[in-house]
Amino acid sequence: MENSATTELEQKLAHLPDKPGVYLWKDDQKRIIYVGKAVNLKNRVRSYMQSSRNHSPKVRSMVSRIADLEYIITGSEIEALILECNLIKKHRPKYNISLRDDKSYPYVKVTLNETYPRVYATRKVIKDGARYFGPYTNAGAVHETLKLLKRLFPLRTCRQLDAQRPCLQYHIKRCLAPCAGKIEPQVYGEMIKAVCLFLEGRSDDVVKSLKKRMELAADKLEFELAAQLRDQLAAVDKVREKQNIVTGSGDQDAVGLARSAVGTCVQVFFIRSGKMVGRDHFLLTNSEEEEDAKVLEAFLKQYYSQAAFLPREVLLPFDVPEQQLLSDWLSEAKGGKVAVDTPKRGTKKDLVSMASGNAARVLEEQALRLQAANERTDGALAELADYLDLETPPERIECFDISHIQGAETVASMVVFEGGQPKKEDYRRYKLLTVEGKPDDFKSMQEVVGRRYRDLTSAPLPDLIIIDGGKGQLSSALEIIRNSGLMSATVVGLAKEFEHIFKEGESDPVILPRHSQSLYLVQRIRDEAHRFAITYHRKLRSKRNMVSVLDHIPGIGEKRRKALWDHFGNLTKIKAAEVDEMAAVPGMNKPTAEAVYNFFRRKPGE
Repeated sequence: MENSATTELEQKLAHLPDKPGVYLWKDDQKRIIYVGKAVNLKNRVRSYMQSSRNHSPKVRSMVSRIADLEYIITGSEIEALILECNLIKKHRPKYNISLRDDKSYPYVKVTLNETYPRVYATRKVIKDGARYFGPYTNAGAVHETLKLLKRLFPLRTCRQLDAQRPCLQYHIKRCLAPCAGKIEPQVYGEMIKAVCLFLEGRSDDVVKSLKKRMELAADKLEFELAAQLRDQLAAVDKVREKQNIVTGSGDQDAVGLARSAVGTCVQVFFIRSGKMVGRDHFLLTNSEEEEDAKVLEAFLKQYYSQAAFLPREVLLPFDVPEQQLLSDWLSEAKGGKVAVDTPKRGTKKDLVSMASGNAARVLEEQALRLQAANERTDGALAELADYLDLETPPERIECFDISHIQGAETVASMVVFEGGQPKKEDYRRYKLLTVEGKPDDFKSMQEVVGRRYRDLTSAPLPDLIIIDGGKGQLSSALEIIRNSGLMSATVVGLAKEFEHIFKEGESDPVILPRHSQSLYLVQRIRDEAHRFAITYHRKLRSKRNMVSVLDHIPGIGEKRRKALWDHFGNLTKIKAAEVDEMAAVPGMNKPTAEAVYNFFRRKPGE
């Protein structure tokens, strides 16, 4: 830290108020590295600058990077807690415990700000009058929920409400056609209320509402509406049968925590009206050195600051430092009492234990996935080195592939794998020139490896080079690679049909065992090279074929063609436009507009 910056920080520390608030530690780049809350800013902030012997390694690391301080005084501790949650969510400081990728969790959005609300998935939560349900950690769960909702309720899916006649969804009874005015906003709104209740997990309330509306419709002799409500009621009942009764009544969240070498996981069970309606797990980062209670408290603050529904009771596996403050905060946010309790016995204790057990199971599955991933990478590399007689597993592998159609648009790709994983920023693609119109894969391969290895000082060099092709391709590539001076890399050819590997100077191929991790790794690399080459080839081909009909009109070049497309939007509107309309487009003039007008109105043969 510079002296001036140190002096400024010391002055701020000397004049800290003894009031509640939020403090933000910053590094020498003015980046916020930690956000904290304090009942007394003076005491809490100064504690960081005391003897480091009492600090954890994480806090010592943070303190060593502190260059500046900012603080915000609040009117109460609850206000400080709310502000702390918002700032952590906004800035995602390096040293705060945080939900992994919490900024991108999906939600179900109900657009209550529209006359006929829609229901769809989103990752953006904004204050627009809509209701958001979530967060969900699994995007698949969101889509399953939406699929179920569309089965239970005939919701509109179209974005516009100006249709002349209903679409197919109306005729197969999956939509009430608000776009064509087939249903009143009030009736549709009643259905949306039921949707919101269902998303809250209140299926009992949904059933009561549907029964009441069905009976009312029958009394008014509105038998078609009554039949629709009856079908919805039957569908909701089927879903409700699958929900287990776990407590007598009430809305609860049972929270469990588990930790292992893999990381930290929190599991939340959602109990609504006494029934288990769902669960979700959350992985936490930057929590290794913190106590369980601190970790759980950090999770509760972040999760409930963005949760769409607050239950009447939050059940914890153990007490957290600010349990009463959390209860007061949640009660204020809900507008009703929210108890944050640590049950000691009975059904509630069993629920929390079950949640913790499920969190531990998630970490076990995570460990198994990591083990499998290691086998697919480190294990596969070691196995491949063994089969190819390499002294050490290849850290960097480069693979080349050629793509063309009868010699046209010949391209090549080079993909890179490091540590058994794709390193996409090092991928390269080449448009080949020496064989254009005359297909010759051997010369193509010589050109691409020549361009790649002509300068051996500009990039990391590979340990293993894979040429997608047999002996001929390998020989062609080896001639160029060795002449370039690259002698340290092993070069092999991969035969396309049976995935036999040909080594330099050996006539018999190496045959990797079926179902071996080394074979799967080689296949992944080869497929990735093929995909990358084909993608580039298609791009060039489509660019070549993308000749606009407007290019055949005298006076129309790239700029005027773009101007017409930008103004009219499609070819149909350009065809229908009058001369004066086209002449008014920026860059156009009357003679050119007349040429376009006449071009589309000339008769065949003219």
